[in-house]
Amino acid sequence: MSNLAHLDWSLVQTFLAVAETGSLSGAARELELTQPTAGRHVQALEQELGVTLFKRQARGMALTPEGSALLEHACAMRDAAGAFSLAAAGGESDLSGTVRVTSSVFVAHHILPAVVAELRQMHPEIQIELVASDTSENLLFREADIAVRMYRPTQLDVVAKHLGAVSLGLFAAKSYIQKRGMPTADDFVEHDIIGFDRNKSMIEGFRKAGMEVDHDFFPVRCDNNTVVWELVRAGAGLGFAMERAGRDDPLLVQIDMGIDIPKMEVWLAAHEAVRKSPRVDVVWTLLAERLGEVCANA
Repeated sequence: MSNLAHLDWSLVQTFLAVAETGSLSGAARELELTQPTAGRHVQALEQELGVTLFKRQARGMALTPEGSALLEHACAMRDAAGAFSLAAAGGESDLSGTVRVTSSVFVAHHILPAVVAELRQMHPEIQIELVASDTSENLLFREADIAVRMYRPTQLDVVAKHLGAVSLGLFAAKSYIQKRGMPTADDFVEHDIIGFDRNKSMIEGFRKAGMEVDHDFFPVRCDNNTVVWELVRAGAGLGFAMERAGRDDPLLVQIDMGIDIPKMEVWLAAHEAVRKSPRVDVVWTLLAERLGEVCANA
């Protein structure tokens, strides 16, 4: 067995990712590696430790008993590394450096560019990494410094600020209306409505409104909100979006559904240690002001 005092942390990260996703391909996507690189990491760690960590199955990778015995310790290493990084970030006093902000793809596309441009003009010493993702980046492991969330964060040690709520609406392209006619509150469900694919939130929303629909109710489906938006603009069907964005688009017309659509809450979140960093505070403050204005005018 090799000298474990020099164990490469990146190999342990890959081990954890394979264990949690169940496959080399899943780990590669999570860590932004190639699948062969993830495989080499696992093989190198097995050689370093002198044990077999995984066994291949028809649908991926399963932990061996030896791998299972090491999983808890690997998780503890990750927690310690995250705490180390957070403590260092909280102690920084210099404004210069990088702040990583994550939000949904739609918010990153339609709202945050203007905020980032303003921030760059005010504080050119601060670099911004904008992560447009509809998955929840982990604030505890510094996958993001600040998160814009459309729900109340519940993680421990995370500071959250409620900024308000934005109104949602149903929209159709003028080109769609020319071909299919203007949808009304009585017949909009008979029109083509663009829905999500694997995300079930839209189905659940319809059911809460008393309309029983399923996956096949939506003739066009996509889980990327910005792609959905472009499908609506192209006339592929009706789609839901923030009222502000829809009303500002000259290609679109808002459709009266005859029911109240629940508003979408907007929150800012950051780990309490990172929140104390001066440059994170600068970005947090501007985001809170501008997103608060969006909510107030929604």
